[in-house]
Amino acid sequence: MTVGPTELRAMARARELGAAVLGTTSPNPPVGAVILDAEGGPAGEGATAPPGGPHAEVVALAAAGERARGGTAVVTLEPCAHTGRTGPCADALLAAGIARVVVAVPEPTELAAGGAERLRAAGVDVVLGVERSEAEDGALAGWLTGVREYRPFVVWKTAATLDGRVAAADGSSRWITGEQARAAVHRLRATCDAVVVGVGTALTDDPQLTVRDGSGRRPLRVIADRQGRLPETARVLDDAAPTLVSRAADPAALLAELFERDVRRVLLEGGPTLAAAFLRDGLVDEAVIHVAPKLLGAGPSLVSDLGIPSIGGALTFSIVEVTPLGGDVQLRLRPNRHTGGRQSAHGGS
Repeated sequence: MTVGPTELRAMARARELGAAVLGTTSPNPPVGAVILDAEGGPAGEGATAPPGGPHAEVVALAAAGERARGGTAVVTLEPCAHTGRTGPCADALLAAGIARVVVAVPEPTELAAGGAERLRAAGVDVVLGVERSEAEDGALAGWLTGVREYRPFVVWKTAATLDGRVAAADGSSRWITGEQARAAVHRLRATCDAVVVGVGTALTDDPQLTVRDGSGRRPLRVIADRQGRLPETARVLDDAAPTLVSRAADPAALLAELFERDVRRVLLEGGPTLAAAFLRDGLVDEAVIHVAPKLLGAGPSLVSDLGIPSIGGALTFSIVEVTPLGGDVQLRLRPNRHTGGRQSAHGGS
């Protein structure tokens, strides 16, 4: 079946809607949905609510009302066919009289699969895989990593000078980047379920690790502290947001601990040592690097020893996006590695 420009525009909007609720839906996927009426006009839109609330399709159908009858649902993830905390989205679409469903990503879990088949059996036209890669690389990336690899998606964020220094020789690091870059960090934190630093960073900088963007989001603050060095007076132990002090032995164990807590998207803000540990283990899925047009010539590098003896073994990245931030530049990168893994039997609820 062909997909027209109106439906493609609706799919782009659905991806935007999913991205807008990143950091609020875990362990459920951040899905976006757009309802077009029978003539192809916009009738309603929505995104996944926090756990226990309605899924994207139900929110969009409520907004569309009777205009949904005979119309099209454009969704970033295949509508579920199972009953969890909410009823099956496939049944909600049928009850609303939807005639066509356009989907980006087929349901990858055994638990929630079957929505497309149920819709087709009832006479609904269903198209799967529309702009699938864009959706998988967007808001759904973290949830899909959990499905396939049983761990959270990791975004490594750091700020450095042109010569790759994260602090000066005397240890001072405030402020390498400017105000716009610092505001971008808060927006990035708001999209994540947890923010992770090592105890060294906590001792040196005493960060609060909260989100100050007006969204009210409170991601879990995580301190990797195997030896119990974090003092009781640390700012991350205040009541501004929940905090976990983890004694996990390595990055994989830390991510497993967070996965069990329904964390699906992690922001790694630790220093060079913790970053190197995650990179060595292949556990960085995306990097966001803020580069300031400054030179120091000395001081700690943005990452510690990776055990790479020659240029042929260098970790390489693909540039996803380059964004000016005032006088600084944001680089968004993805590592050039295969991210295979097992498929989880667990879907959204």
